[in-house]
Amino acid sequence: MGEPPAEIAEVAARVFGDRLALAGEYARLLVTEGVVRGLIGPREAPRIWERHLVNCAVMSEIIPIGASVVDVGSGAGLPGIVLAVARPDLRITLVEPLARRTAFLSEAVTSLGLAATVTVVRGRAEDVVDGPPAGADVVTARAVAPLDRLAGWCLPLVRSGGRLLALKGSSAADEVAEHRVAIDRLGGADPVLRLCGEGLIDPPTTVVEIVKERSVVSPKEKPKPPKRAAGSGRDAGGRAGGRGSGRGRARRG
Repeated sequence: MGEPPAEIAEVAARVFGDRLALAGEYARLLVTEGVVRGLIGPREAPRIWERHLVNCAVMSEIIPIGASVVDVGSGAGLPGIVLAVARPDLRITLVEPLARRTAFLSEAVTSLGLAATVTVVRGRAEDVVDGPPAGADVVTARAVAPLDRLAGWCLPLVRSGGRLLALKGSSAADEVAEHRVAIDRLGGADPVLRLCGEGLIDPPTTVVEIVKERSVVSPKEKPKPPKRAAGSGRDAGGRAGGRGSGRGRARRG
């Protein structure tokens, strides 16, 4: 499985260019270690190029040159490692909460010689929102969650004006219609359906693009009122308490 099957060899060569051999090394990792570790189903091995590698790689056509990319729920590296192979100009962070998956990702990054452009972070999207991945030009996700939850997790990692690119299947239009209001509430612009790889693969890859228009502060992030110093009637900043602050004083005479 290191080489693409004949029926898709020309497309794979166009998508990966002079890094086709590197894509082949990654394909071998997926159908061997990836299957053994339960990251890829055994039935996926024969169609690893068509269904996974090329399907993910064509989305690179809508990612700007030199962009910083965060791949949320990276799993076996789809689409994150595929994009790193196809586009060495990208700076990519793979975010994945499960230890066995991050172990595979780290080994794959080292084995493929991608350490200069790819970083692996163990955690959930909501756990790393204040860390180095935040403020990315692009956040990608594939088969992670429904669009409303996905936007809630991923948009905080995107810089203002940046984009969430969610790989979706045939139900993408229905998801967009169902979750449009929720996405607006989360600070995203009206979702747009992009078809990547038209004229190369059939069907093309469906990507839902959501531009981040504004940042939204969640209730749990709202600033809390200052604490009062114990027994002082004043808050932690030394200000006199309001309600009841004049009570309890001894009367003279």
